[in-house]
Amino acid sequence: MRELGAGVVISELISATGLEYASRKTRDLCAYFEEERPVGLQIFGESAEHLASAAREIEKRGGDFVDINLGCPVPKVVSKGGGAAMLRDPAVLYKTLAHVKSAIKIPLTIKIRTGWDASSVNALENIHAAAEAGVAWVAIHGRTRAQAYEGQADWELLARLKEKSPVPIIGNGDVLTAEQAVARKRESGCDGVMIGRAALRNPFIFLEIARLEGRDDIAGRRAAFEERPYWSLVSRHYDLMKNSTPPFYTGVLLRKFMTWYSAGMEGAARFRGALYEIPTEEENLEKVLALGREFFDRAGVGKSASYLSEPFLQGGHG
Repeated sequence: MRELGAGVVISELISATGLEYASRKTRDLCAYFEEERPVGLQIFGESAEHLASAAREIEKRGGDFVDINLGCPVPKVVSKGGGAAMLRDPAVLYKTLAHVKSAIKIPLTIKIRTGWDASSVNALENIHAAAEAGVAWVAIHGRTRAQAYEGQADWELLARLKEKSPVPIIGNGDVLTAEQAVARKRESGCDGVMIGRAALRNPFIFLEIARLEGRDDIAGRRAAFEERPYWSLVSRHYDLMKNSTPPFYTGVLLRKFMTWYSAGMEGAARFRGALYEIPTEEENLEKVLALGREFFDRAGVGKSASYLSEPFLQGGHG
């Protein structure tokens, strides 16, 4: 995503408690490439002590900033008091964030939702609590926790929050195309736009935004992918994983990437079915790659916009 024009990238969700207890799998999630900078590592958890300890660990590992996910609606996270559950009480949130910020010198950022449910839309109170605690910016998903991913993200509310916020605001939710991203940023006044699931089905969205904004230095990067765009992306993923990811997990991830990228292409459903019929053992990695190369070469650059109205294939974290 950085090579394709994203201004900042953030890691997947990392358990602060997992880091506290030295889970190897959790620590592996903290890995990043130098070329990805500026890169933030995103943590979640219900314990202020564990969050502060995880933030110190991230700073020690050279992360550019620590991001706390306060938007995750997943029951197994919120049931323990983490994720969006922390938005219920701004006073308690302030104490937690201030404690974490006091543990590190690098910036602390957060991602929130507009509130817990329709009767408790308290994003502005949480923004002020975060600002007082020393948070550098607040990213806001324009839905409550109760909405999960249903309904529409409330960008009118995001615009009002931006007007009253003492810190930069990053808007998030239902940004499916480059045109929408540019329009949302302009109309809401937000300092930036965060794109999540849409980038998984169209990673070129950042280059398309750069083109619309006239940033030719970034938009020109697509040339390297023009002839066989989606297979070139899969090949790039594979090159990056060769020396950093075990072969078995590489095969699992490549299936996931190719499933996302095939959205909107002719024969995508048959391709996905064939892809997951291949056994996951690492000796089958070449079969996964060969099937992907055949499909994306045949599909070429043809991609119908119909996939934009389809449910996403996998849930996110807030």
